[in-house]
This record gives sequence, structure tokens and C-alpha cells, in this order.
Amino acid sequence: MSEVPKVTNQLLSAPLPQIIERLGIAIAEAQTALDRNSIAVAQAMAETEIQLGGETTNLIALGFTPTFYSFTEATVEAKLSFSMQETTELGVSVGASVSGGAGFVMVAASVNVSYARKFSVGAEGMSSIAARLVSLPPPELLEARLKTMSEKAPT
Repeated sequence: MSEVPKVTNQLLSAPLPQIIERLGIAIAEAQTALDRNSIAVAQAMAETEIQLGGETTNLIALGFTPTFYSFTEATVEAKLSFSMQETTELGVSVGASVSGGAGFVMVAASVNVSYARKFSVGAEGMSSIAARLVSLPPPELLEARLKTMSEKAPT
């Protein structure tokens, strides 16, 4: 039972600003990785040469462009549930017996008392992080550069 208050205090003192900051940093790092991947795909497209009708050309000259992605939203959700219960039980039983014989009487009494007090504490926590990712067209400057490159490419 001594662990439940510790867990409860940890759940209640969750560093929400730090969680949000870490989520923001993680999204920024993921966005950087996505951008680097798109740039690598653009370089691979420019370096990939194919034969068409006896002519050699690359994918960029044919109008292919890499896909870029962007995070549009991120959500942090935390749910906490606590329950506490206390019960008290009291029991009393009394018994008596009388017996006797020639010239004497014997009386006996018994008392049985029980007392129980029970505590029950429960704590549950659940959290989730969701991010939405969408594809975007290439940046305008890159698209213009790719168009210029395709116009200069030998056909």
C-alpha cells in the first residue's frame, strides 16, 4: 500500500511543460529527417539515368519530383483515474450458559468482538501522443530549379 501514494504523486506531478517541449523537439528532429530524405530522393532522381527512345535522360528531366512531408498537428493526451475505498467491519457475539446441580449454579458468559478496517486505493494512468503527417509539393524554389535543370538537360 505504501507504493500507491508514490505512484499517485508521480502521476500528479508529471512535468507537462517538459513533455510538450520534448514532443516539439522530437517533431522538429523528425521533420529534419523527412526533409533530408526528400533531398536525398531528389539527388537520386537527378543521378538516375534511363534510356528512352535511344536517348539517356534522368528522372528530374522527365518531370519527377520528390515528395515532401510535413507535420500539421500533434496531440498529447493524459488521463488519470483514482479510486479510494475505506470499509469498517465490527462484529460482536455474546454467549451465555447456565448449568447447575444439587446446591450449585454455574453461569458462564463469553464475548467475542472483532474489528476490521480496510483501505483500498487504486490509481491508473494512460497517455498517448499522436501526430498528423501530410505530403506537400516541393518548395517553390526547388521546383523552379528542377524546371530549369530539366530545360537544360540534353534530349
